[in-house]
Amino acid sequence: MKKHWYDYLWIFSSIYLILGLFNILFAWLGLICFLVPLMISVVKGSKAYCNRFCGRGQLFELLGGKLGLSRKKTPPKFLRSKWFRYGFLTFFMTMFLLMLYNTYLVFAGASLREAVTLLWMFKLPWQWTNTAFVSPWVAQFAFGFYSVMLTSTVLGLVTMIAFKPRSWCVYCPMGTMTQGICTLKNREEAKTWKKGHKKSPSC
Repeated sequence: MKKHWYDYLWIFSSIYLILGLFNILFAWLGLICFLVPLMISVVKGSKAYCNRFCGRGQLFELLGGKLGLSRKKTPPKFLRSKWFRYGFLTFFMTMFLLMLYNTYLVFAGASLREAVTLLWMFKLPWQWTNTAFVSPWVAQFAFGFYSVMLTSTVLGLVTMIAFKPRSWCVYCPMGTMTQGICTLKNREEAKTWKKGHKKSPSC
């Protein structure tokens, strides 16, 4: 099968995580993975990003599939259930909004907290990163966003090992959001199409 440029986006995901270890400010690059899927789903009404361009999914497929680090078991039904997916999305977005709020507090004058939080509970020391040349709120956002990206990657790796390689995709918050957007967009387009094809009432 012919390889395309987007088949190598797993390299970008790997480099992103590595660069964040050397300088936390590289965490801002993660916004690409946050905004592009939403833009594609809003504009195109499709999940092309999840199906084709997601470097993290490719990474899990490489590690779990080709390298054999996955048990390749079907994920349990509750992971695929609507209540779990939307419940996890709600929790994830709550943590994301809390991260933005902490960034705002630093912007308003609060002290910068130089720590990456794994799984929203475990603080990792980050004492080797120099952020003195940027505004404190810029660094605070980077710490918070990298925490989100690292946490979701760890969760993805755990489910990759326990189940099929891309089991994370089953309950990925971004996948749930884009799925919801696509459903709404396609529903509205269907309604518009039906209205446009109705016969005009006879005189």
